[in-house]
Amino acid sequence: MFDTNLVIVGNVLAAPEWRRIASSGSLVANFRVASTARRYDRENARWVDGNNLRVRVTAWRRLAEGVASSVTVGDPVIVYGRLYTRDWTDENNNPRVSYEMEAFSIGHDLARGKAQFFRTKAGQATGEIEDAEAETVVDGEMSLPVSAEEIPISYGDGLPLSAAEEPTFPEVPPAPDDDLTLEVERLVAAEPAAARRSRRPKREPVAA
Repeated sequence: MFDTNLVIVGNVLAAPEWRRIASSGSLVANFRVASTARRYDRENARWVDGNNLRVRVTAWRRLAEGVASSVTVGDPVIVYGRLYTRDWTDENNNPRVSYEMEAFSIGHDLARGKAQFFRTKAGQATGEIEDAEAETVVDGEMSLPVSAEEIPISYGDGLPLSAAEEPTFPEVPPAPDDDLTLEVERLVAAEPAAARRSRRPKREPVAA
């Protein structure tokens, strides 16, 4: 009835893996993220790991391509998406629960490093698993592994190798209101100072 949308900040546990949904044939990229709390141990005067949350993240379409070419093991990432649990039964008939997230946006955590963004041109094609059964199910549907020949994009594909290969973007034309703003500023600057002072409202004398 209600979706649980939230943000997870953590590290990538396994490189994104391409999978194909068996029923529709759609490609999807998924990986696992671990979000670990940090607390200060006063007795030993050092930071230690606290509780952690491990989530399997699923990315579709253009987001999947960006993830597959930009994210690798150990990267600090920020993931925004829909969190849900999936109940299933393993091969020993034991009930299991996994935490999964359908990602809407994924980016690197720039508080822990530096990155440069390269926009995808129009028309450009661009962890740990509970067990084998859990790995085959994506967003509640059975999926199949994708062969190397079928993978549309891999880590580093589409990114410039040097500064000389960085893409160039056309200059953004000024907004329609910019010309009007410049004309108003020109008229105000040309107006005599005496005329501008005459606009000030006269102050009424204050009774003694």
